[in-house]
Amino acid sequence: MQIWRSRSSPHHKTPIALTIGNFDGVHLGHQAILARLKSASDHLGIATCVMTFEPHPREFFAPDQAPTRLTSLREKLIQLAASRIDYVRVYRFNYDFAKISPEFFVSKILQENHTVQWLLIGDDFRFGARRAGDFALLQELSRKLNFEVEKMPSIRIDGERVSSTRIREALEAGDLPTAQRFLGRPYSMSGRVIHGDKLGAKLGFPTANIQLRLNRPPLSGIFAVRVRGANKTSPLEVIDGVASLGARPTIHDNGQPTLEVHLFDFDQTIYGAHLQVDFIHKLRDEEKYPDISTLVAQIRKDVFAARKLLQSQACCI
Repeated sequence: MQIWRSRSSPHHKTPIALTIGNFDGVHLGHQAILARLKSASDHLGIATCVMTFEPHPREFFAPDQAPTRLTSLREKLIQLAASRIDYVRVYRFNYDFAKISPEFFVSKILQENHTVQWLLIGDDFRFGARRAGDFALLQELSRKLNFEVEKMPSIRIDGERVSSTRIREALEAGDLPTAQRFLGRPYSMSGRVIHGDKLGAKLGFPTANIQLRLNRPPLSGIFAVRVRGANKTSPLEVIDGVASLGARPTIHDNGQPTLEVHLFDFDQTIYGAHLQVDFIHKLRDEEKYPDISTLVAQIRKDVFAARKLLQSQACCI
């Protein structure tokens, strides 16, 4: 998959099948769009391309009110690559981009910069300054500029529309099964293992401290997890563990969100390794304990509970 990260990158003159969106989480709704895009491109004999934006427009206009992301840009690109997309165009969203008229967006960016032959959008897609562009305008412009446009209906599961918003709500509530059902996979976060304060090792539960790419993770608490990337000789090996995601209130009064994972029966040094952490089950919310000994006692309970739960699930796979 080839990635273009700026408006100044070379124009793409090869005809493409394109879809546009934020694709946060790359959930089952997004996956349906990507599958339809791939089907159309195969039929037409042209390449696939996804256009997305960084930062999210709502982050640009109202960062304090924007929803937390489900995935970092890196995680999004990994998921898009897994869907066998040929090209991804990441446009830098800024004031100049926000002022572009719908007509200019289609004629200049879609046609002149990209030579779009076939375009697929979601049923809630809007574009251009003040979100003035809609499907009806796209249909009108497509007839003038000689490309096809198609609208993809929402995907529903048990009557509920699959959306990034619904997945955020489930994660915030600790409802990992619902999030997994709409994502089509366990919710995961990934990042490099960095040096921490080494407190876990001192307490008898060494942890991998994972660098967070999201300033406001969509979930918090203590979790049973499965981790990939820790074993240097077999990076795809899945290792069970227990994770803490939050501010660690017993240790810090005003701590920043931290993701720490204690891997079961594992003793390798893995600083710099890139780990993927799959959140399987929420054990509990974070709590502030009166002292370290009480915290250690609770960690023992968490480890026991996570082992038992993950082993029971392994038996049923």
